[in-house]
Amino acid sequence: MNTTPHLELAYVGFEVADPDALSTLFTEVVGLLRSPSDEVGAARLRNDDRAARLIITEGTRDDLEVLGFAVEDDAALEAYTESLSEAGFTLVDDEARARRRGVRRLRRGPTPWGIEVELVVDLEAAPTPFASPAMASGFQTAGVGMGHVALAVLDFAESERFLLDGLAMEQSDWIETELMEGVDLEVRFYHCNQRHHTVALAKVPFDLGKVLHHVQVEANARDDVGFAFDRAFAAGVPIANGIGVHDNEGAFSFCATSPAGFLVEVGHGTKTITSPWRENRRYDRISRWGHQAVLRA
Repeated sequence: MNTTPHLELAYVGFEVADPDALSTLFTEVVGLLRSPSDEVGAARLRNDDRAARLIITEGTRDDLEVLGFAVEDDAALEAYTESLSEAGFTLVDDEARARRRGVRRLRRGPTPWGIEVELVVDLEAAPTPFASPAMASGFQTAGVGMGHVALAVLDFAESERFLLDGLAMEQSDWIETELMEGVDLEVRFYHCNQRHHTVALAKVPFDLGKVLHHVQVEANARDDVGFAFDRAFAAGVPIANGIGVHDNEGAFSFCATSPAGFLVEVGHGTKTITSPWRENRRYDRISRWGHQAVLRA
């Protein structure tokens, strides 16, 4: 590429059967705020001073629909367009969608996961500062984007080529472990800024019915993870993984099961990528401690 690689996860878009239920999880439990929406049938949520970090529309997918990445400027947009094209993924300008998203420029195209990617310039600012009663410390987004996503992929080689060759991401580390007797798990983690990973790819042997395993947002204070866990427990939200610490990335977190079936992770304390990065190595477990399923009586 002709520019120093730096991407940020600008927003994620979901298509779900029950947008209100998913919006309620993100706002009342996790602590995001609702934004005004000029998209018919879409809810827009924010976790910082940008106008929309989550876009939720109604449909049958119950999964991720789009990943939006913010690039630094027009030159970077051209560079990423070129590298994606060379990798076999063509982007096209979409002015109508740019207006809906509230960005100056937007190019979109296919991914190996059956969803679209959008590269955008100048993400819309929110009209008011971010101040969430439920998430007093706010979320870590400055320079690193709204959070991260973990995807379950059948064609791992093509998926990795999209990230490494097309989006110029770099591998942070990987996990190889036995998930259960006779079932191996391999997950690889990729960064495009100082966040430990913006995208994780899990190799799966068969179609799980969803591309998205989980989406993560990161609180600025450790206690806010605990407060979010308490709200989830009190609301009767299914807890797929209780409080714990991931071994490779170091995040203190828990995962709730969303009404759409994918997981929502709230974390704190993820490792920061330094240059040069010398920690690209294998880990043999997902969690250093914790992250057990929370069973209710």
